[in-house]
Amino acid sequence: MNDSPSPSIRTQLEALYRADSRRVFASLVRILKDFELADDAMHEAFAAAVVDWQRDGVPDNPTAWLVSTGRFKAIDALRRQGRLKELQPEIAARVAEIAAENAARAGDEIEDDRLRLIFTCCHPEIDPRIRVPLTLREVCGLTTEEIAKAFLTTKGSMAQRIVRGKAKIREAAIPFAVPSLAELPARLDAVLSAVYLVFNEGYSASAGESPVRANLTAEAIRLGRLLYQLLPDPEVQGLLALMLLHESRREARVSAEGEIILLEDQDRATWNRDLIAEGIALVEGALRTRRFGAYTLQAAISALHAEAATAEETDWNQIVVLYSTLLRIEPSPVVELNRAVAVAMRDGPEAGVALIDAILARGELADYHLAHSARGELLRRAGRTADAIAALTRALETTQQAAEKRLLTTKIQQLGG
Repeated sequence: MNDSPSPSIRTQLEALYRADSRRVFASLVRILKDFELADDAMHEAFAAAVVDWQRDGVPDNPTAWLVSTGRFKAIDALRRQGRLKELQPEIAARVAEIAAENAARAGDEIEDDRLRLIFTCCHPEIDPRIRVPLTLREVCGLTTEEIAKAFLTTKGSMAQRIVRGKAKIREAAIPFAVPSLAELPARLDAVLSAVYLVFNEGYSASAGESPVRANLTAEAIRLGRLLYQLLPDPEVQGLLALMLLHESRREARVSAEGEIILLEDQDRATWNRDLIAEGIALVEGALRTRRFGAYTLQAAISALHAEAATAEETDWNQIVVLYSTLLRIEPSPVVELNRAVAVAMRDGPEAGVALIDAILARGELADYHLAHSARGELLRRAGRTADAIAALTRALETTQQAAEKRLLTTKIQQLGG
């Protein structure tokens, strides 16, 4: 028999890895309580599937098969290392404990291993600077380099943070469980931040050939819905609204050739009206509570874009007001940059350039390609061609995203650069 997997099996496994590998990993972490052991077991399970599925066919429940196989692979590894006698009773006890917890909750809390793992990674005993990167790495499978870019830091520095986070979970015996309903509010901010960063990496990928990663946006929205079922807090509602409103434009953001289409050039007829309607209803509900925060304000801004029939009809004055409010409650150079662009759309490009120059003069966002890209576009609109070419060239130097590189290169060439 041919030992190499058939194209069909290989394709199915590749698709399954993209869609479900982090679900398998989260379940193995819950059972084994060890990140490295779970990661090794997950990859061994996928490797075993290449052989076994070729011989026996794809099982009825591939994900369950992978989790079960991964558990047995981990036990085999522990046996080879002589650690099985030490850890097997603990693993068995943990399986029984999880089953008891799930039965006891009886629908009051949500049974989802990735959600459970997010709360573990965002536990109060873990350094706040580590919680979100750890979640992005372990729950969502982003590379350390991708996470470092999202946090505007180096790969080495980010790797150290993640290692410290996993060590803390192990040393403090932090449980792999969704907290009780009474504990949820205090634990929520870090989890919402993690979910939103997952969405952002999918919506605007920091590196790679494709500018979007639909699997990550879908996963973030799924987790957002689970959180909203678990705790219908206004900010959970606002975050879910924000993600849905952004997601409504995803198909219009990239051409058939994989090129980025900017917001003002998108075909608004292709925007997903069902997602827009759901998002607007959620953000309006959150605003009515008067207990909302940053995510709801960002969702309100996105709703104004969604409600405008054309780019020219966008209510830029209201968007500037919302960004000003957002800047007061959550000061951030990125929020300040977005407000500067909105001011430029309302008051003219030179007004926006002045605000962006002030941000860059403070040394903030010096390596943030979107700051230089926005500045270059505003300089182009102001007729300052040489300055625009310089700014766009700087943006080109600082982005790792292939489609963004192509877009910036085209803009520079159109300006004669």
